[in-house]
Amino acid sequence: MSYNPWGKRNPFLSMWLSGANALLGKTRSQVTASARRQTKAAMDEATRHSLAFWGFGTRPTSKKRRRRG
Repeated sequence: MSYNPWGKRNPFLSMWLSGANALLGKTRSQVTASARRQTKAAMDEATRHSLAFWGFGTRPTSKKRRRRG
């Protein structure tokens, strides 16, 4: 059986891959959170526009009386 240097364990490569995995995991979580925030904002705005279109989004306002003074 011949010696294969690529099969040997490399602690530096392992540390580098571990660090890269941690960085990518943090980046992925931030991107996911941002996407969820943007999705929620878009859904809230669409709901508000839909309710306003059908007449449920606005409250009736009363006229303010002026003070005479």
